[in-house]
Amino acid sequence: MGQCYAAGDFKKYFNENMQDLGLPVPSTLFDTYNTALSTASTMVGTLATLGKGATMAELVGATVGLEKLAVAASIGASAYTGAAIGSIAVAAGRSLGCGSRMSDLFVMARQNKLEFDGLAAFYANNP
Repeated sequence: MGQCYAAGDFKKYFNENMQDLGLPVPSTLFDTYNTALSTASTMVGTLATLGKGATMAELVGATVGLEKLAVAASIGASAYTGAAIGSIAVAAGRSLGCGSRMSDLFVMARQNKLEFDGLAAFYANNP
């Protein structure tokens, strides 16, 4: 990890992103990068069996260890799983990037007159 990383950063950034999406975050299932990956992997594997139209209630009922996700029972399982995977990516990036968001690059470029045609495409291809 980088010098600026502090224990708990991943959890903080994951929770922020999920809350920004308006989704509940049960404790312990996404507290660390490894735990979050394991939880997401379980969700994806179970969804592969249940099908993309499964509800969170069905996902929770078909697994062991995901009981805390019952707080999201009214949400589609594939939508919540996708949001969790995206939030893992955001949290990992921010943890490694000293808390910076991708949008910070574009703000800095604009403020310092460093914008150029194709900046967004360049960044998308070279994160």
